[in-house]
Amino acid sequence: MYEDIHIGGVLISTFVAYALIAFGILVCLRWFFARIRFSRYVANAPLAEAGIYVCVLALLIAFI
Repeated sequence: MYEDIHIGGVLISTFVAYALIAFGILVCLRWFFARIRFSRYVANAPLAEAGIYVCVLALLIAFI
């Protein structure tokens, strides 16, 4: 079981930390997606990026 994060006396769930880390990873991936023109390969690029965000978040939770 994961412990909460203490920031200034406020307890923050580890899920929030994982969500922020996954968002940072997605920002890096968005730069890569722009370089390869990801939107040419999918019908709805924002929906595909949202799905990738959920997959990255799930991988973080499963492996960390």
